[in-house]
Amino acid sequence: MGLRELVQARLRDTVPGGDPLAALAGDLSQPQLEELRRRMPDPLKPAAVMVPLVDRPQGMTVLLTQRASHLKAHPGQISFPGGRVEEYDAGPWEAALREAREEIGLEPQFASLVGYLRDHVVLTGFRITPAVAIVRAGFDLTLDLTEVEDVFEVPLSFVLDPASHRPRTRLFGPQVHDLGSALVRPAHLGRDCRDAARPGRPSEGDLDVVAPTAGGHGGAA
Repeated sequence: MGLRELVQARLRDTVPGGDPLAALAGDLSQPQLEELRRRMPDPLKPAAVMVPLVDRPQGMTVLLTQRASHLKAHPGQISFPGGRVEEYDAGPWEAALREAREEIGLEPQFASLVGYLRDHVVLTGFRITPAVAIVRAGFDLTLDLTEVEDVFEVPLSFVLDPASHRPRTRLFGPQVHDLGSALVRPAHLGRDCRDAARPGRPSEGDLDVVAPTAGGHGGAA
């Protein structure tokens, strides 16, 4: 079974939702979880991102963006295309499709929904629904430079390799707790997904992208 089939099998029948704090349940005590919930903004604003898996002959890749360096919030951060779910969006998938088109010019006909990962909450007040899509090759991108500075691809096999991740921890009270992992940036990474054969510029450090866990079966808990 190839990576495409594995992804499709793992995410089959998933729906938007799932408790975003469920992944921490094994590491935090119940009082700590309740304290974390209390600190979160209420109500949370709905948002959605597309997790684009590009189906290339040499293997599937994950398309990532780099936020514009002039932005006040999270300048230069590595991210997925996405944003707020607006009232006129039919749901998270439609919002992710719209944002991907607005931010990087990915036309909707190239993306097919596979399923959803568990929602992810950020302390800026958003509850983010990750929608995983398979993107067929042949697309052209036009970046909105007011929002996105760069776009690049990472091999999906690299993303799924546990050796490619480093722990993320956060201090809650007197204890340090595991918050999942961040992806380590490859030492040399092809940056321009519009020309996958062109060598990219060297890059080092981490891709500080939270790796949401698969979930969402049966809706929000």
